[in-house]
Amino acid sequence: MSFKRLDPEDFLISADSVTAGAWTGNTPTLTTFFTSSVQVAGTSGDYYVSIFQTSSILDEAEVQFNIAFGNENGLGSLLYDSGISGKSPSSTIFGQFQNIVLGDENSSFVFGDKTPVTQSFYAITVNRSRFKGNLFLGTLDLRLKSSSATLQLTDNSNDTSVVSFNEAGRVYQIVSGTAGEAYSNDGYTANSGSYGLFLPDIGTILLNASALDLSTANGGIGLATSYTPNTDAGNSIKLYTALSGAANFKLNSQENITSDYLFIRARNSEFNYSENPSFISGSTGEVLYNDFINAPQTFITTVGLYNDANELLAVAKLSKPLKKDFTKEALIRVKLDF
Repeated sequence: MSFKRLDPEDFLISADSVTAGAWTGNTPTLTTFFTSSVQVAGTSGDYYVSIFQTSSILDEAEVQFNIAFGNENGLGSLLYDSGISGKSPSSTIFGQFQNIVLGDENSSFVFGDKTPVTQSFYAITVNRSRFKGNLFLGTLDLRLKSSSATLQLTDNSNDTSVVSFNEAGRVYQIVSGTAGEAYSNDGYTANSGSYGLFLPDIGTILLNASALDLSTANGGIGLATSYTPNTDAGNSIKLYTALSGAANFKLNSQENITSDYLFIRARNSEFNYSENPSFISGSTGEVLYNDFINAPQTFITTVGLYNDANELLAVAKLSKPLKKDFTKEALIRVKLDF
């Protein structure tokens, strides 16, 4: 085994972006939506509804995303305790996203240029196993269908020159449009601001309930979100119905992979002799084979990467032994992905 210190020019760092469909099988567009009656009727059903790409009773069924409804005052869901007003699953959902997104329990959600009086939203959280590093900007095509119209939504990443950030990372507005661009103007509703917030770094879409409740003439779908106190209003199911009716939810994911390239150079005068002790006489220390003196050759099979403390950090195996002698030079490229 021979050692050689690498020079600074032997290192190269490269970053590549890898994209894939957000849904099972790397599919970019989800056209079928199923719920699980067991999940909806269970304890978790009070907080969110899980959406599958096929019937939940089939082995291949996988959760694609979850839908939850949040309200600042706990409206639209049953109270934990009838004697304590305002504390319900919807208030819990609201508080969770308030902390995750805003980082302040006293802050209000602002959708575009409007702060709704009734602080409510629908949260679509993409299952973590469905996306890589983050959601891919400009690929959102979320369609919601009512009895009279279909609403097509996207993020405004292609219309935005300055990126906004909050506690959840990058934040974009959800607008009426396609492929990251609004159809006209800013893509907001006249009375309720944007249709929500697109949070690619945490795989979350927050939909503005006030905007969706507008009539179709005013840019909504008449979703009719219920704000009845101490009542299981099934608001998450209402959004599920609008989603499944449109049967089109397109989204891709993205991952930035950083690669380190190391170029290992074996010059003609290097790595030509074996350090195998069987080639050396144990009593005299002489080389036992004359051919190894006059015309040495070795076969490179493995590259080990060591630090200054002589600790082995990584091992690279060649696909086949590489013959080396004084008449040959070799350049071996090692790629480290992380």
